[in-house]
Amino acid sequence: MSLSTWTLLDIWERGLAQPVAWQALLLLAAAAPETPLDELAALSIGRRDSQLLSLREQLFGRQLSAVAGCPACGERLELSFTTEDLHVPGDHDAGGAQELVMDGYHLQLRPPNSHDLLALAAASDPATAEALLLARCISVGQDGAAEAPERLPETVRQAAVESLAAADPQADIVIDISCPACQHAWQAPFDIASYLWRELESWAMRVLREVHDLALAYGWGEADILALTPLRRHLYLEMAYG
Repeated sequence: MSLSTWTLLDIWERGLAQPVAWQALLLLAAAAPETPLDELAALSIGRRDSQLLSLREQLFGRQLSAVAGCPACGERLELSFTTEDLHVPGDHDAGGAQELVMDGYHLQLRPPNSHDLLALAAASDPATAEALLLARCISVGQDGAAEAPERLPETVRQAAVESLAAADPQADIVIDISCPACQHAWQAPFDIASYLWRELESWAMRVLREVHDLALAYGWGEADILALTPLRRHLYLEMAYG
């Protein structure tokens, strides 16, 4: 569905100073109003991000750009890529529980979702956040007895983390980058939720500046200005300010 200027500005205003996970849910809820919010929050992060990529295409197109600094020589790189580049190929049915049996441990694994990310927002440090996430996404038994995830042997814990990542590969998007100056190659993580929200912020501030300038020039109210198409707002600005 197409989101109106009013709707997008409302999303932006309600998401100010909120965790990225909540901002992403606001966007998805507006794009799919027929889907309960709790159901959207229960989507695995990979499925959530796949939907955010599709929404980004609808709002701002398929082409994306970013800036990166080469970790080897410090060269500033301007990157250009598309939403298709960020989609992980394959039909991944992530979100359901999985089992991992290893070294006498019987684990039930569930890929993280937005509920989990919101619960991590108050974590004081990365180690605390990781422990909380494992506790939420891993249920452990050893020969029939319950076991806390943080007490798992390192080999078992690492296998569980790798199984969760493999079950939801869209949740871990990376961009392949090569520096033309020194030929250094590396991978950089890409978070569509944060990227799309920053784009929405830039768009919202641009629209509000247009409202301000047109109100000063013509004395129109906000509702009248926002009812105009972007093209007509631009043309009126050109006529008023040259």
